[in-house]
Amino acid sequence: MVSKTRDKFIEVARQLFARKGVENTTMNDIASASDKGRRTIYTYFKNKRDIYNAVVESESDKLLVNLRLIVAKQASAEEKLREYVAVRFETMREIVSRNGSLRAGFFRDVRKVDRARKHISKKEIALLREILEEGVKAGEFEIKDMENAAIIITHTIQGLDVTYIRDSLSDQGIDQENLAEDFSRLLLNGLLKRR
Repeated sequence: MVSKTRDKFIEVARQLFARKGVENTTMNDIASASDKGRRTIYTYFKNKRDIYNAVVESESDKLLVNLRLIVAKQASAEEKLREYVAVRFETMREIVSRNGSLRAGFFRDVRKVDRARKHISKKEIALLREILEEGVKAGEFEIKDMENAAIIITHTIQGLDVTYIRDSLSDQGIDQENLAEDFSRLLLNGLLKRR
């Protein structure tokens, strides 16, 4: 029951933030739309920032689920890495686009983006490191410093999120589909073991 009520608040808040924006949504709005009292919402969340962070965490968890499925696949590390890049870009695009007004605030405030990423970056780095380690063990990849490679690759991919979501390279001949593939190819050329 406790988890269901908290989850309901998070989903209702996500919908309201997407429709009205975070700034224009009050804790009263969230409580009312959840058919709960204000006191109940404060049982689970200290303030609006707290519930906003829970929304971001919930949305980020959707990305992690998709990435974990790739890491668990029976495939070569090279195939996993290509799929990881493509699925990560596309899942982020879907998450951001389904969140309306929340999306606008996300793009306007770099600090919000960085705070949102803090929750997920360590987990993404760990998942990516699994693929890289698998590639080294299989003799596919040659990596001197596994941790640094996972960190740098993760942050590089994150740095391309806005470009991918906005499809802002299409006027230069690089559309969303090509960006993911071209990035994977560039990345793999640096990782693949020379034969």
